[in-house]
Amino acid sequence: MVPHERVASERKRRRPTRSGVVLTADMIVDSALGLIEEHGGEALTVRRLGAALGADPSAVYRYFRNTDDLFLAVADRLIGEALEGFSAQGPWSERLRELGLRVYRSALRHPRIAALSTSRVTRRPHEYHAVDTGIGLLLRAGFDEAAAVRHYHAFIDTVLGHAALDAAVLRLPAAAREGDAQAWQEAYTQLPADTYPHLHTVREELPTMAGSAFESALDLLLEALAARATTPAADAEPRQG
Repeated sequence: MVPHERVASERKRRRPTRSGVVLTADMIVDSALGLIEEHGGEALTVRRLGAALGADPSAVYRYFRNTDDLFLAVADRLIGEALEGFSAQGPWSERLRELGLRVYRSALRHPRIAALSTSRVTRRPHEYHAVDTGIGLLLRAGFDEAAAVRHYHAFIDTVLGHAALDAAVLRLPAAAREGDAQAWQEAYTQLPADTYPHLHTVREELPTMAGSAFESALDLLLEALAARATTPAADAEPRQG
């Protein structure tokens, strides 16, 4: 029997590891998260997991079909972290902005994982809840079903795209990050006006390019959505199904 065929029948069977600890899916996700954060995605192997858990590597297959299935569970853990304590009650625009900030900040707390997970679909409860919440907020804004899905797609891809970009920046060596930031303060601001007239005009503002554009992009998107919405951005009443 191949590993993925064993999952349904064995997932609920809990066996102690060699150290006497009863293994659980959450323990495996914890260990996988730690391995990726310390060593990167290539560290997520069954052999390394077994060593970290003090268990036979094959024990992982009682809970997850393969390492990709496990990685998606790790990615869903980050979404759950972002949603913890979040309430959709209140003005839809404010709540959507808060949701975006939470997802982005959760990703940036785990940049090694975010660099890999932002392009994936976890197909798990936390992701389901996040998508349901975001689309629900846009339905409250008065968009029809097709528009709510289309706008949520644009919203979440904006959030995750910036999260992936900024996570990649965080993973650069410190010297590279400092050099890139310095370029906006020195190289760009000193370009000759006759060759680069527009850059010369805005030269004093260019150092801001060293930071993240996420919140600016998020606010521009939300302003565009508010302009198209039929329900005012300050409306706090949930749409009744």
